[in-house]
Amino acid sequence: MEFFDFLNGSVSPWHTVECLRREFASAGFRELRMSDGAPVEPGAAYMFVRGAALVALRMPLQVNEKSRFRLALAHTDFPALKISPNPDRTASGACTLHAEVYGSPIYSTWLDRDLGYAGLLAFEKDGSVQTKLVRGNKLFRIPSLAVHLNRGVNQDGTKVDPQADFNALWQSATADGKASAFAAALQGELGTGERLLDFDVQLFDAQPAAHGGFNDEWIYSGRLDNLGSCHAAAQALIGSEACANDFCVACFYNNEEVGSETREGAGGNLLRSVLETVWNAANAGKTGFVSLSAILEESFALSVDAAHAVHPNHPEKHDANHSPVLGGGIVLKTNAQKRYASEAVSAARLRLLCEKAGVALQTFVMRNDMPCGSTVGPSVSSALGIPTVDIGEPMLSMHSIREMTAASDHEGMVRLLAEFFR
Repeated sequence: MEFFDFLNGSVSPWHTVECLRREFASAGFRELRMSDGAPVEPGAAYMFVRGAALVALRMPLQVNEKSRFRLALAHTDFPALKISPNPDRTASGACTLHAEVYGSPIYSTWLDRDLGYAGLLAFEKDGSVQTKLVRGNKLFRIPSLAVHLNRGVNQDGTKVDPQADFNALWQSATADGKASAFAAALQGELGTGERLLDFDVQLFDAQPAAHGGFNDEWIYSGRLDNLGSCHAAAQALIGSEACANDFCVACFYNNEEVGSETREGAGGNLLRSVLETVWNAANAGKTGFVSLSAILEESFALSVDAAHAVHPNHPEKHDANHSPVLGGGIVLKTNAQKRYASEAVSAARLRLLCEKAGVALQTFVMRNDMPCGSTVGPSVSSALGIPTVDIGEPMLSMHSIREMTAASDHEGMVRLLAEFFR
């Protein structure tokens, strides 16, 4: 799966999962529903999809008392502007769409950008609710106020009111000043006999991913947090072979950017349901097999998310002894307040894994005078009782509409996860 194709195609969490589903299916992973019964074929590969989340796994060649789970955790969502249910407004000759903030984007970076729209349509056909992915082929825009009308902007900075300023211009108003309905445009994406009922559509940066820097060593793209982790985990699992005893699992959650407390998020029961189904099926008919909880305590999880590289123009924002750089290797993330799941033993296991994979390792600790973000790691580790370490590729401009990372660090993450699943 080519990285830039994945970045350019994954324009909403729904599209991320569709890209992952397609790649896993091409690699021989069979899609199952929880109601389909349990997979038990040794060495086989399966995937489970719940909305905009996906769990893919490779069965071991045999299940016995030595069996453990190797888990790579990532998330399919990213900060965005979601088009509200009743978005249509008219102002000064333009039809605008009101957007609701999803997650914590850097507001100003969404101004003066070419914005696409994409997501999920829910419609009625023959009396039943069905769904369809949509990606429009038109570009919208949220223009900033000209410097002549905002003379202090360069001294005071761009101040964005998310309620007033996130109305995207999408077409001119009609001669009588009445606005067209965006829902009518979405209805046009459906076929005969299909009636739009609802939608989950968001704006996204329409500029394609690109290499940057004089030596093309950097990657510029929207959605690197956390599509970089999704791509690396998928590539590693697809390229792996079945282990003798261990289950190899990649879990791609949704809704991490808004707290994970959803049925598709790390706070839900998705991963535990899949692991219980697989473990119980693999041990069906056996007597005295060990419980899943006991196995998970002996297993290991890598929570893979973006990490903060030190900004060359603002090195003071990092602790001097914990300042990862672009191209310096993947990052071990630790936090005394347990905003990350890393602890001494799991970190030690990661260090050994990096040595085996030949991957450089850096360490990040947030300054004491700044709040620390979090990941899916603490939620999964606490709910499943599985030792977990938080890692990531270093990047700049995190949560901007367009982020920046080093190609070598992404390649290193793929190698590390490949070694993890080996």
